[in-house]
Amino acid sequence: MDFRISEERQMLREGARRFLEEHSPPERVRQVSESEDGYDRELWKAMATQGWQGMHIPEEWGGAGFTFQETAILLHEMGRVLAPVPYLSSSVLAAGALVAGGSDEQKKEWLGAIAAGEIVATVAIAEPGGGWDQPSIKSVASPGGSGFTLDGTKSYVTAGHTADMVLVAAGNGDGVGFFLVRGADVQAEKLVTLDSTRPQAIIELSSVPAQRLGEGGWDTVEHVYDLARVALAAEQVGGAERVLEMAVAYAKDRMQFGRAIGSFQAIKHMCADMLMELEAARSAASYAAWTVANSPNDVAQAAPLAKAYCSEAFFRAASNNIQIHGGIGFTWEHDAHLYFKRAKSTELLFGTPAAHREVLADRLGL
Repeated sequence: MDFRISEERQMLREGARRFLEEHSPPERVRQVSESEDGYDRELWKAMATQGWQGMHIPEEWGGAGFTFQETAILLHEMGRVLAPVPYLSSSVLAAGALVAGGSDEQKKEWLGAIAAGEIVATVAIAEPGGGWDQPSIKSVASPGGSGFTLDGTKSYVTAGHTADMVLVAAGNGDGVGFFLVRGADVQAEKLVTLDSTRPQAIIELSSVPAQRLGEGGWDTVEHVYDLARVALAAEQVGGAERVLEMAVAYAKDRMQFGRAIGSFQAIKHMCADMLMELEAARSAASYAAWTVANSPNDVAQAAPLAKAYCSEAFFRAASNNIQIHGGIGFTWEHDAHLYFKRAKSTELLFGTPAAHREVLADRLGL
């Protein structure tokens, strides 16, 4: 394994950073997060012109045909700016489920549109009880018409209120799998959440017509979970990187008792600890993305490990950034609180760090 970034990937990173700094500055993030949609449609269209939405979708289904390592680079840069777009929901999770478990007909119908940014897709797994494991899935898929009908309630659905297509995890007597429904057929309500830069919704399903996703079952759902873990880890490293930069810049500029606060030992230690945890998180996230692209058998261990560690590293970095900034750090006028809220929300999304460590222990047979 060679984790040194290639010249091509470095160019991708630099280009993505310039693009996002231009199209998604903090003032734009704030403006969009206060809107009803909660995502930047202009940025979404601009990303489509760059081919980002189809980055790791195979070329035969309309994508760019790159690996998940390139996608992780984009996620890292989106995490740095808190880009308010449904990339995780649509281009990573829904597309990943279709590639892994969809029929050829379903791939042909949906993947090209996702890759072109023409539609927004998402996955709906958790229910109001909050559990992400298979026994917590109570939604039911019943045979009806030419397919199935779905009944149940889904919560914490990212981009659920704006999605054109939703992959719903439901049981049909043979276990739990994904069922494809059109966004227009569900009742979705935007939730009030801590992190306004990533909207979530609650979805009500009442005899909603659905189509089974291929022939896959819980294995496809687990695959999507692992993609979510790796994708969020990449995002979290980007966010942690940015808040460290913010903290160091402020510590150099803020004067107290006639000297920069960065000269005080307590601040130095705090920044040093943030850097050490960031580099460890970067390694964990990079390895997890590498396994998705190159060693699928190792994803089962790398994904929950990366999500657990990166979640905690980002949250501590965001907390320390506020501590270093003092009272100004959690005011609405400062951006530090936006990263703190994203850190906490992503720490809990798809399960807590403790839950991911439990998954890792189970997979290791401990």
